[in-house]
Amino acid sequence: MSMFQELKICLLGDSGVGKSSIVQRFVHNTYTRNKENTIGASFMSKTIVHNKETYKLCIWDTAGQERYRALTPMYYRNSASIIIVYSIDSKQSFDSLKSWLKELKLRDSDKLNVLAIAGNKVDIKEKRQVTYKDGKAFADEYDAIFFETSAKTGQCVNDLFFTIVSKIPKNSNNPNNLISTQQTTTSLTGNSNKSSGCCNGGNNDRNIRL
Repeated sequence: MSMFQELKICLLGDSGVGKSSIVQRFVHNTYTRNKENTIGASFMSKTIVHNKETYKLCIWDTAGQERYRALTPMYYRNSASIIIVYSIDSKQSFDSLKSWLKELKLRDSDKLNVLAIAGNKVDIKEKRQVTYKDGKAFADEYDAIFFETSAKTGQCVNDLFFTIVSKIPKNSNNPNNLISTQQTTTSLTGNSNKSSGCCNGGNNDRNIRL
């Protein structure tokens, strides 16, 4: 019988920047072209091993459309980490980072442990509107982890999540987040294994439609 720590991670960002595709790549190591927009929020989980510690990541992917904006706090509340995603081919999505951060500061700043910024779609560099330098400088201004990622190729997606886990203080997400389990786990280079357990229903992928 082993112990694992459960961590809640939430993705925010404008519609179409690839939040759902990043989660799909990390959890299932797959990519779906022309993925439909998230309605409300979706949920996935994955169990990993990092530095000989076992973690179950409960990942909430929120809708980026303006009409769902008022609902996002219920999904990112009490998160151990929040990833704000923009697309490197959309200056508008990059400019929106400040509004997402302003919302976090107003609603949940005291409870957030780790902030990360992800510039997605680095596989289409020929359409780039936001430089790596600008993205990194913005992240540094807010003491945030920064990666440019590609959900399509998988570039830096694992690095993003494993770096986040390495920065989160132990037992930071929930006073009851050390849970006994006999489930299988996944290392950084391994494949995701299904398992039963916590995280609001185990490893089931769920769409929350509102």
